[in-house]
Amino acid sequence: MSFPRPTCLIRLPMSANVARAGAMSRRSFLQTAAAAAFVPYPVFAGPAGQRIVSLDYGLASTLLSLDRSPVGISALADWDKWVVEPAMPPSVVDIGSSFEVNFEILLQLKPDLILTTPYLDEMLPRLQKVTKVARLEIFTPDSGPILPAAITATRNLAAELQCESKGEEFLARADAFFETCRQRLAKRTLPPVALVTFMDARHVRIYSSPGLFHNALERIGVRNAWTREANYWGFETIGIEELARVSDPDARLIAFDPVPGDVLPKLAESPLWNRLSFARPGHLSILPPALMFGMVNEATRFAGLMTDLLDRDA
Repeated sequence: MSFPRPTCLIRLPMSANVARAGAMSRRSFLQTAAAAAFVPYPVFAGPAGQRIVSLDYGLASTLLSLDRSPVGISALADWDKWVVEPAMPPSVVDIGSSFEVNFEILLQLKPDLILTTPYLDEMLPRLQKVTKVARLEIFTPDSGPILPAAITATRNLAAELQCESKGEEFLARADAFFETCRQRLAKRTLPPVALVTFMDARHVRIYSSPGLFHNALERIGVRNAWTREANYWGFETIGIEELARVSDPDARLIAFDPVPGDVLPKLAESPLWNRLSFARPGHLSILPPALMFGMVNEATRFAGLMTDLLDRDA
């Protein structure tokens, strides 16, 4: 099972998804043809019809919320698997995987601006030969809590695109949504929750401070049952036996789709799993996908999914 690459406080002043170098594959040829077909129909994506390519899901979703549609993004084929919303317009072109950008397609798109992250710094020299590059940061060792960093990044991106008012409107809507979620849950007796993605039947990626999901939990008034500090991306990978560290008997385990197909059947037969409190009926729930390495949109999607679940079941 593959997982999305981590998204990456924003450092704008600086002037990676799947076709390999060499002979052009059939898929690569079709992608290039598709890109060429779209080029004559510009998507007005920034100042004076600026054409923007994003190599990061969080940045791409933020563009959409600023009413700026990218002309191309990386890993478009997996958008509905990991991001889901906002919907990506059908005119947007897939430029290959983030680490293996199809530069033939990229050149066909004739971008005015490419949005990238420190995670993809090895590609900077090649990207800068194509057009202006804005290198934006959110997930860094020094960024601190991710949601505030994403809010700052949104403001900086809006300033770069000369749409500051759109940025403030978007952030105000997001803040109001968080507050609505908090108010919906305020009268409920809420269990603490542990948030995981199943890697396989023996390992999970678990989310905590300073991560985006942890920040969203705090904002809507829900306690994270996993109190150990994570890496600066907001997660750590653990064996399922370590879930026994969650001592609150009322705690619930919240897993995100997609769950590998063999995981739940194997857990049902696992003595290790069945010794955990989360194995009891009603203590494991599965939510639709939410991007853990995203920005403000991804935090509000997660908050909404979590609020609906707890409001229904608490």
